Amino acid sequence: MRIKSSHITHRSTCRICGGMKLSRILSLGPTPLANAFLLEHERHLPESYFPLDVYVCKACSLVQLIDVVDPRILFKDYVYVSSTSPVFVAHFDTFARQVFDRFHLSARSLVIDIGSNDGILLRPFKQLGARVLGVEPDRSIGTIARKAGVTTISEFFSLIVARKILKKYGEASIVTATNVFAHVDDIHGLVKGVKHLLTKNGVFIIEVPYLVDFLEKNLFDTVYHEHLSYFSVTALHYFFEQLGMAIIDVERVATHGGSLRVFIARAGSTHKKESSVQSFLTSEKKIGLQEEKIYHEYKKKIERNKVTLHTLLSKLKEKGNSIAGYGAPAKGNTLLNFFGVGDELLSYIVDDSHHKQGRYTPGKRIPVVSSEKLKTHPPDYLLIIAWNFAESIMKKNEEFRRHGGKFIIPVPSPKII
Repeated sequence: MRIKSSHITHRSTCRICGGMKLSRILSLGPTPLANAFLLEHERHLPESYFPLDVYVCKACSLVQLIDVVDPRILFKDYVYVSSTSPVFVAHFDTFARQVFDRFHLSARSLVIDIGSNDGILLRPFKQLGARVLGVEPDRSIGTIARKAGVTTISEFFSLIVARKILKKYGEASIVTATNVFAHVDDIHGLVKGVKHLLTKNGVFIIEVPYLVDFLEKNLFDTVYHEHLSYFSVTALHYFFEQLGMAIIDVERVATHGGSLRVFIARAGSTHKKESSVQSFLTSEKKIGLQEEKIYHEYKKKIERNKVTLHTLLSKLKEKGNSIAGYGAPAKGNTLLNFFGVGDELLSYIVDDSHHKQGRYTPGKRIPVVSSEKLKTHPPDYLLIIAWNFAESIMKKNEEFRRHGGKFIIPVPSPKII
């Protein structure tokens, strides 16, 4: 294990408000990058590990990582391709249709997606008739999008990039940042770039994992180096007001165990502020997100979960059972490494992405294989590591269950089905 410090920036201030009263609420220890899957020739080589500690700002309640890995290292050889998940394909197709109708988009409207991956969100917008532009720093994934007909530029989004886009493509009616806003350290700079692009009544839409779900459902495994911030509406409301923007609506969505879809416009736009905004603010105040007690209780629950799952898997193995995993998402590697679940407990992990098949998980180095392995070497138990897709995974593998196989869901607390 190599602890790497040369590629880390250690913050001393809050990412939103600049406050210095940061309290550590959870330490997951030095951890390899969650998407740094190993090739066969790399499996015996040393890996780079980075601090993974979670803090809360006592001033604005933003929960965040303050050890920031250089994004050029973090997103190098990125293996996450959105469209390998049918659930996400359906999610973004519905999202695009709702936004197109709600904001009366047309063939003249430009929709820009920051962190557009393989174009999963922009494809349905294009099919509906809008002009689309993706911003995706990973060149290989950007190539996949371009082959699918989605115009994509391969750069990290910034104010400088926004100026180039405005000059070439014009103003945007909609800018989206779904499951990427939480990945960005300089969110002030990102929003300044977005403001530069939006029309007078343009709307910025983000999807971020919701802090309340994170705390109430024990979602510790959504903590990895890409996810720098864990947002509440309280923190986002404070943040956007600083930058002359206003939240006009908030929705809860089911992705990643519980997320927020937040609609933001310029302060003074013609958009009506929906009652949902105040409803969330009031609810979060009652929950006590700015009180330390809730975070102490959260930490205790995670420690209990760790002991319970490891004990369950160990006892099953002692009784001669075979166990494999299903799903190799980034969150899964946080779970495997923090809980100490390695190849002594899991024989292999099935994943539907051919980008991960034939590789090994970072840290625990468990082989990732195709679903064919379930037919040739079926285990007695399947640990559903991609627990947020548990229902669809169990439905897809009904034959495994009919032949006596059982599923284990690890979060929010381990259970056998």
